[in-house]
Amino acid sequence: MTKAKPLRRDAQRNRGLLVAAARRVFAARGLDVPLEDIAKEAAVSIGTLYNRFPTRGTLVEAALADKVADMVAQAEAAVAMADPWEGFAWFLAQCCATQAADRGYNELCVRVLPDTPEIDRLKAQGHGLVQVIVDRAQRAGQLRADFHDGDFAFVLWSTTTIIEATASTSPDAWRRYLAFLLDGLRAAAAHPLPGPPLSQDEVAEAMRTHGG
Repeated sequence: MTKAKPLRRDAQRNRGLLVAAARRVFAARGLDVPLEDIAKEAAVSIGTLYNRFPTRGTLVEAALADKVADMVAQAEAAVAMADPWEGFAWFLAQCCATQAADRGYNELCVRVLPDTPEIDRLKAQGHGLVQVIVDRAQRAGQLRADFHDGDFAFVLWSTTTIIEATASTSPDAWRRYLAFLLDGLRAAAAHPLPGPPLSQDEVAEAMRTHGG
């Protein structure tokens, strides 16, 4: 197998400038920002951007894969917590706090993008950990038994909307509504639900549709 040639020093510099600029611009304005604006922020030409990152997905992956990996590490920490409910509630709050601080990551949580294989891998790993987090809390009798790991995605999705709507006026408002959600998810508060949960295929299709 032929090893990839190392980038020239100027190419490495441009790549670093573009990744740093993408992190800032995605965080402030979301994933659909014109790539020309990222090139301008990095003080390079749009041709240089496309030379380093031929698609939006490749740039998103370079800019945000580390943040997704950090959340996987947070999920591992939640699994290790002695109290399963504390692990469940803490991890959900960590997810929301990260979403509130970074609009691009917020959108990435509920979208599927092409050309992001490492992010897709990390998301799959995180999904497996969420299943463990949910199972532990249910086995402990703390989380309502009819909550499915797919429901976790929609809890995040609903909080995403609150974060987007209140970002400029009350950036911590999501914490109040997350507390309402968590109280409703406790086993002691459970009442029969009006319908079954979505299957994983249905959740994935909803995310694909939302991501265009």
